[in-house]
Amino acid sequence: MDPALLREREAFKKKALATPSIEKKKRDDSEFKDDSKKKSKSSSSVSSGPKLDASNYKTMTGSSSYRFGVLARIVRHMRARHQDGDDHPLSLDEILDETNQLDVGNKIKQWLQTEALQSNPKIECSPDGKFNFKPVYKIKDKKSLLRLLKQQDLKGLGGILLEDVQESLPHCERALKHLAQEILYITRHTDKKKILFYNDKTATLDVDDEFVKLWRATAVDAMDDAKIEEYLEKQGIKSMQDHGPKKMLAPKRKKAKQKRRQFKKPRDNEHLAHVLETYEDNTLTQQGVSIK
Repeated sequence: MDPALLREREAFKKKALATPSIEKKKRDDSEFKDDSKKKSKSSSSVSSGPKLDASNYKTMTGSSSYRFGVLARIVRHMRARHQDGDDHPLSLDEILDETNQLDVGNKIKQWLQTEALQSNPKIECSPDGKFNFKPVYKIKDKKSLLRLLKQQDLKGLGGILLEDVQESLPHCERALKHLAQEILYITRHTDKKKILFYNDKTATLDVDDEFVKLWRATAVDAMDDAKIEEYLEKQGIKSMQDHGPKKMLAPKRKKAKQKRRQFKKPRDNEHLAHVLETYEDNTLTQQGVSIK
């Protein structure tokens, strides 16, 4: 090799070593791949988690609507059991098993056991911690239903709702069918609900057909009590007065009259009223006698 070229090569190496330089290290591709994989895994795990939106917040175990849905299902099941004739109490686990709700959380179970079921008006709790349905009336058969209607009639308490009887009496339709001649059904105009009354056959009266026709032909739906009373007075018929319950008014207490205070004069030295005393000439006069 040419010695001149070798000398130039050595001079170039010395010059390069003398001048400082900053090197940029190349990034390893394997590390970049690992980082990208970690980021993709973390993003996929976040996206796969449950999202809290308006479509699924009601089904979450912590929401109040889910808890009250579980409670409503339990009450419906207990009512159906009572109407079928099953009156033995159940524990909370047995109720959840029969209603297919064993997947509820421990917080909801605690809430049902200690608060919700014990304070519910349709559920009664036994001393051993079991639960049963609480009907409106304690009736078990058609005899107890007839006895209840007779008591309502004798005490003047009126009728009872058909829906309350259906809720309280097991196999209600069968009992009502047997007591068809002993029960009267009246439909309430306000809400179209049927009310049951005892059919007291001793109070039945034979009414003339002509009077029945006149009664049904007279329409007073658009008239109030004041207009009906006015019409009867014009026809010379006086209506019954004071037919409602009287309200006892408390007697008014009379205020006691306050006497005026009289200021009394002082009574000092009244025992010397008959003595006339003068200080002009130092004389004392008593009974016409003057004493100096």
